[in-house]
Amino acid sequence: MITAVVGLNWGDEGKGRMVDYFASKADCVIRYQGGDNAGHTVVNHLGKFALHSVPSGIFHSGVTNLVASGSVINPESLTREIETLKERGIDMGGLKISDRAILIFPFHLLLERLEEERLGSEAYGSTMSGISPVYSHKYIKKGIQVGELLHPAYLKEHLEAVINYVNLLVCGGYGAEPVLAEEMLQWVKDWGAELQHRIVDSQALVRQLTANGRPILLEAQLGALRDITHGIYPFTTSSSTLAGYACASVPIHPNSVEQVIGVTKAYSTCVGAGPFVTEFEPDDAAEFRRISGEYGARTGRPRRIGHFDAVATRYGRDLQGPSAVSLTCLDLLTGQGELKICTAYDIDGNPTTRFPLNAGLDKARPLYERFAGWDEDITAVRDFDNLPAAAQAYVLRIEELLDVPVKYISVGPEREALIARD
Repeated sequence: MITAVVGLNWGDEGKGRMVDYFASKADCVIRYQGGDNAGHTVVNHLGKFALHSVPSGIFHSGVTNLVASGSVINPESLTREIETLKERGIDMGGLKISDRAILIFPFHLLLERLEEERLGSEAYGSTMSGISPVYSHKYIKKGIQVGELLHPAYLKEHLEAVINYVNLLVCGGYGAEPVLAEEMLQWVKDWGAELQHRIVDSQALVRQLTANGRPILLEAQLGALRDITHGIYPFTTSSSTLAGYACASVPIHPNSVEQVIGVTKAYSTCVGAGPFVTEFEPDDAAEFRRISGEYGARTGRPRRIGHFDAVATRYGRDLQGPSAVSLTCLDLLTGQGELKICTAYDIDGNPTTRFPLNAGLDKARPLYERFAGWDEDITAVRDFDNLPAAAQAYVLRIEELLDVPVKYISVGPEREALIARD
């Protein structure tokens, strides 16, 4: 069976803890898009980990963890991540990288910084990880593939040609100092050394796994609302965050994904700029953030906090096509008093349940249903029927609004702090 675990919102939904949960039953966990610009937080018996490029199945022995062709790889960042995990006793032998993934260079980070500085107050809120420039280079055929690390002469010639192009923008467009090819070549040699023995023909690897009927778990970064095509453009990432994109990235046949688990928090969070209709007032957000520790796993930036947005989450549901929903962080609503779920938007006096373009989102006001809260500690609950009645009612209303079974409910960050409903 091939299962995909994907986000239904803006990212930061808790996908890492769900991949960690399902990975025990998989032979291979595949990260199929994005780079090190976001993170998956996993808490297990080994401790708390923030993963950026390494797939979240790395904590299970005997599981192959593949970074697929649709991903982008910063060799320095990934090497440091591998070293950090090794220092904490994690076996990294199962980590593999597709030869067709694209490399992130320091000049990609430079280009992103220069553009954000140029935009000033209109900046996109980038993580400055070089993601937008590297994906743009991929699609204008100026990318460097990971597999080129195994062909030094080809790499040198190709990299020099790419840097000639890059300097047209760095120097001519932004007026910055030129990127030096010899420095970039030395950088990629130094930081690519650790990765070379991990490079594989991912198509052959996956073909062998699927031919033998082995269970595969697909892992996405961020969420549906950050998808480059269908998200809150331009406040998106630069790749597709949708389960369907895994078929092109891995690659696998379009009809081979048998199960999609859509992950959403029991409230809404968002890192970075862009429309966020149900956002708390600043003081309320700061207090909730103090209690919940809502900060970005990659940047440490404070996450924006909002009430559960059923309009946005239904839109994410439609994009991802989940067969089941995992609702995370329910425990963090304990003691919050009255709760709200946004069931529609008011745009210019007209109520709608449609998720519009940003031009509409910028004018949207949330229309709420209100729910009683609860004060009981639910972190030890493992059966849905043992949740407080108010918590059950809140979850069941979300399930009704999404029209997809909420099969998994996390009541704490630890691996075992999970309610699995029949």
